[in-house]
Amino acid sequence: MTDSNDESLVSSRRGFLAGVAGFATLTLAPGVMLYARAESGGANAAKVRWGMLVDASQCEPGCNDCVTACNTEFGLVSHGRPTTDPQWIRKVTVTDPGSGRSQTFPVMCQHCADPPCVDVCPTRASFRRDDGIVLINRHICVGCRYCEMACPYKARNFVHENITDQKVYAPRGKGTSEACTMCVHRVDAGGIPACVEACSKGRVAMMFGDLNDPNSAIAKRIAAYNTTQIRSDLRTDPGVRYQGL
Repeated sequence: MTDSNDESLVSSRRGFLAGVAGFATLTLAPGVMLYARAESGGANAAKVRWGMLVDASQCEPGCNDCVTACNTEFGLVSHGRPTTDPQWIRKVTVTDPGSGRSQTFPVMCQHCADPPCVDVCPTRASFRRDDGIVLINRHICVGCRYCEMACPYKARNFVHENITDQKVYAPRGKGTSEACTMCVHRVDAGGIPACVEACSKGRVAMMFGDLNDPNSAIAKRIAAYNTTQIRSDLRTDPGVRYQGL
């Protein structure tokens, strides 16, 4: 038997979480804002889909510029425990067992059109913006880690440590999940992700742009060359494409 006061409390909590998840912006502290959330279905929805193209043939095995740039941009530091250290982008090496050919390339959140992490999130902390960027609202994330288990790309991390010296544009917190944001703070200001910017200083292996704009450089490249999506068989439709794999 459930007490009526308990029912009221549960109802109020659910309403609060739903309300917070639906806010466009929410000020939590001076200079700290939640990322804007665009709801789907509007007349101008889905005109833009931000994405990346990684040319693995141009990605040097010993180069970690993209990883370093990401760590610097978001203040991600090692705590001496590789299995739990934050890693929003990582370099992986795969080898073809038939030919023995190896290829190294970066893997991050794939910003799927149908993201499994969003489907399993009980509080709607994980969400996908209409422009294709998948984010986590850390302020309503309860740390259940369902999204980490659901992600087929192992792109999500759990924060085990107390966080200090946070970046105002990317609030983080112990006991929550996190992942690549595609540098949404830069994108919304008209810029490009830090990893792409760092890569442009060497052999250009990463490209960023609007996948839905046929006149964009990234869309033209995808139209001209064979590209692939990691685990395309899962039909999550990643916003990160790869060339040369």
